[in-house]
Amino acid sequence: MTVVDPTKSHLEPPVDQDAGPEHADPPYMIIWVVLLVLTLAEVGYAFLELPKIWLASGLVIMAFWKATLVALYYMHLRFEPKRLWILATSPIPLIVILLLAVLTEY
Repeated sequence: MTVVDPTKSHLEPPVDQDAGPEHADPPYMIIWVVLLVLTLAEVGYAFLELPKIWLASGLVIMAFWKATLVALYYMHLRFEPKRLWILATSPIPLIVILLLAVLTEY
């Protein structure tokens, strides 16, 4: 026979004991503005008359920073445990290999 505790509401969601400390809401609007500025910078940079290696390198660097901001704040990786960081960052060596393969084509 199951004993029901009358002091607890059975409609409340269970409390996750493994949840980390509460964190403040990220500054979404500031991050959005930074992403907008980086996007505009990429568009402007793409029209510059530069050697292709400089053009490709600059665009890759800006894209990396945009992806980092999206992952940290909009995907909430900044507030996740380290084991999830390992899973999220494990494809980075493959990205580097592919970028080096593309950049050495010129």
